[in-house]
Amino acid sequence: MAILLQLFCVAYANALELKPFKDDLFAYPVTLSSESNGAYTVVDYRELRDINARDEVPERRVHAQYTETGVRKVQQDLLLKTDAGDVHHIAVGKTGGASIIVLYLHGQGGSRKQGTDDFTFGGNFNRIKNLMAGNGGLYLSPDFSDFGDTGAAQIAALIDHYAEQSPSAKIFVACGSMGGSLCWKLAARNDTGRRIDGLLLLGSLWDESFFSSPAFKRRVPVFFGQGSKDPVFPIEKQEAFFRSILAKSKSYPTRFVRFETGTHGTPIRMTDWRGTLNWMLSKAP
Repeated sequence: MAILLQLFCVAYANALELKPFKDDLFAYPVTLSSESNGAYTVVDYRELRDINARDEVPERRVHAQYTETGVRKVQQDLLLKTDAGDVHHIAVGKTGGASIIVLYLHGQGGSRKQGTDDFTFGGNFNRIKNLMAGNGGLYLSPDFSDFGDTGAAQIAALIDHYAEQSPSAKIFVACGSMGGSLCWKLAARNDTGRRIDGLLLLGSLWDESFFSSPAFKRRVPVFFGQGSKDPVFPIEKQEAFFRSILAKSKSYPTRFVRFETGTHGTPIRMTDWRGTLNWMLSKAP
């Protein structure tokens, strides 16, 4: 019994749980409905409250209480040379010996700077930066050539590089909008599909090839955040894809948060990084 208790204590100690950072300000608004044991949730979203009241300048600068800009002290703009091409990227936190690694892959027209802007999207990027820096983790926001195989190869090389520097870190990839095509390509690759520990699709797309991927076979957790009025990727199709995952495996670790009346960029602004990542850490293979 003593040995079992000791092993349990060691396992529990090794299970990372991100410490809070401004949780009260970033908590989801009212839950309108929930089903599938909480796997599918509809959250109230209102532009007047969640943009106009939250931002000093709507969509450009959030009110000061939502950010802590001291995190810039551990932020670096770096270049990694890979066989697939140069990868400019911004790194926040520990570039070696990190406990957790989170990447954000931007959508069409974006850049590495989008994922580290402290003031846009309601300060949500500043929050993930602080969560990583405050928990011994690493946050990466890279540029890449395209949303196809070359871009995927560049991100795979970036992941490989930092995974070698932090071999015990769990790795999670968040993809905004068209960046989701890279999420699915990474899941399908033999290298990254066997290495990543979770995917976050934020106002993004679906891909049936996921079901034959190494990541799916490993039961990598998948989170979907989608606005109900997304004009780019219809929510009905993303919801159908989410339900098809559960149809293949009722216990598959996947969650869907529908932001009622939200549009394309809403999930990037509203997704609860800490709550989502802690759930993923508890389910990671």
